[in-house]
Amino acid sequence: MVGEDYLWATQLGRLMSVERSTLLLSADDVAACLDMGEAIAAVREAFVAYHAKRAVMPPKSYINLPEHGGDVRSMPAKVGTDALSVKWICSHPKNPERHGLPTVIGSLILSDPATGWPLAVMDATLLTAYRTGAAAAVASDTLARRDATTLGIIGAGTQAAYQIAAISHVRKLTRVTIADARIESTQRLVEALTKRAPHLDVRAGTLEEAAGEDIVCTLTPVHTPIVKRDWIGHGVHINALGADAAGKQELEVDILRDAVIVVDDWEQATHSGEINVAMAAADLRPEHVRGTLGAILDGALPGRSDDEEITIFDSTGLAIQDTAVAKAVYARAVRDGLGTPVDLVNTARVPFDAVLTQMRT
Repeated sequence: MVGEDYLWATQLGRLMSVERSTLLLSADDVAACLDMGEAIAAVREAFVAYHAKRAVMPPKSYINLPEHGGDVRSMPAKVGTDALSVKWICSHPKNPERHGLPTVIGSLILSDPATGWPLAVMDATLLTAYRTGAAAAVASDTLARRDATTLGIIGAGTQAAYQIAAISHVRKLTRVTIADARIESTQRLVEALTKRAPHLDVRAGTLEEAAGEDIVCTLTPVHTPIVKRDWIGHGVHINALGADAAGKQELEVDILRDAVIVVDDWEQATHSGEINVAMAAADLRPEHVRGTLGAILDGALPGRSDDEEITIFDSTGLAIQDTAVAKAVYARAVRDGLGTPVDLVNTARVPFDAVLTQMRT
């Protein structure tokens, strides 16, 4: 880092070491601080840092909530020497129809590693969408053919727009094909994208048509594969993002066998990623997986070898991504004076007399 970036990082480091209030960042505050280009850069560095042992990420923990049709995950991580966070992410697929709420709701605490001070408490719902798109963009930039210009989106939910926006940063897109059984969702995204990017050939298509593009993003919660091997041509790159829990699988196992597979994290991918079902059934062996994206970015492993290979990025979503993007959000919020400072932690010593008054005598 040089010039303004270095000076700002140094200033932020000093600020983080002496801060005595906590910045409360609402969804609107976080939205004002998020930039897709910055998110991609932050996530790229997080992958490299994790491979180089400059990041710490304990396993993601789950609490299943079958009575409510959802689950909750806690995701702690430390990246570098000045970014530490934990994200609490709730996934309730029936929220929209039952309560008019988002499927995914998240909150994040960003702390100063040097003191443990909570620097910020922020909405993490939008942050999660950005970092997921950013991860696919980093993988696409690393693994997709350099001449890839068409994008297939399978699943027209909320994440679809973030995938399109992010991948447009790493490849010059000419066509986007969107496939989803929900016709209204598909059409709404097609219309929005056509209005925003009139230079693009944007169309609603079948699953087969979307799977036939140069880069394919799968974004569905299915447990039975919906993408067939016959649909995937030579040289295609797939970002498999829908599988984020045990039992989920979007791609036929023959696609996995015929592809170069790259995971974000070995433990999470084998437990809850696209490869989890095939690995558990012994339909796929560990040697089918080349390694992690961080290892490729750090030069420890090769990426795409030629233009004929099929490549797959198995993305489960990592806490290091959240931490890295949260740090960028906090830096921008401090710089632009956004958020609400609150005295979340009392720094004064609390007299023991206060609790002694509550003794039962």
